Amino acid sequence: MISTSSKGTALITGASSGIGAIYADRLARRGYDLILVARNRDRLDSLATRLTTETGRTVEVVPADLGADEGIARVAEILRTDASITMLVNNAGVGATAPLLQSDPDKMDAMIALNVVALTRLTEAVAPKFVERGTGTIINIASIVAIAPERLNGVYGGTKAFVLAFSQSLHHELASEGVRIQVVLPGATSTEFWEIAGRPVSQLPEAIVMSAEDMVDAALAGLDQGELVTIPALPDVSDWNAFEGARQALGPNLSHRKPAQRLLAS
Repeated sequence: MISTSSKGTALITGASSGIGAIYADRLARRGYDLILVARNRDRLDSLATRLTTETGRTVEVVPADLGADEGIARVAEILRTDASITMLVNNAGVGATAPLLQSDPDKMDAMIALNVVALTRLTEAVAPKFVERGTGTIINIASIVAIAPERLNGVYGGTKAFVLAFSQSLHHELASEGVRIQVVLPGATSTEFWEIAGRPVSQLPEAIVMSAEDMVDAALAGLDQGELVTIPALPDVSDWNAFEGARQALGPNLSHRKPAQRLLAS
């Protein structure tokens, strides 16, 4: 189904393939014009041509390396100055599967720069504009390793835990200003992520690998249902609610003048 009315412009990072390209397709069909950001100009152009032909939406491509300050600055300026932007999808990211002690420190630094620094700066660029207008949506793509860090490389898990915490804090700050936040925690998804991270997706059990199309469709259904945190594979949302409820229940006892009795010397 293709929408003929415009919902503004969605800027999507990491949009040339995989999850980002599927978001581009689905949002164009929902009535969004697009700004597609990625490093690969040829892939961006090919996707833009197809989506314009199939949906009639306006699609702009912005080749940029968000692992570099210049790329971040270029996209941040667009977010600050283009008043048509109503949605930011922070999808660009990279992962790793090797244990920390077998990892290249420079690659770990680059992962933090892309997964954490770029996402934060782009959000900081657009959030004030959304607050000024009293509307806007920010979708941050995290991972289940945000809450299950033992499953993959610890630096990768740490970056995605940041995305989850950052998104929850943004929701706390901005919901009353009319700004919608969603953080998506995909499990294993069939994309190029795994090859780049060092473990081909073919090595994973078939039963745990979701297609990128199903992942994005489920994430958008979660957005439609008003979820702050969407875990596409989770069968029963009450499990997440119990997890989050337990976290919230810790609140009153996280800070006191005196140490807990259990920690006092006998």
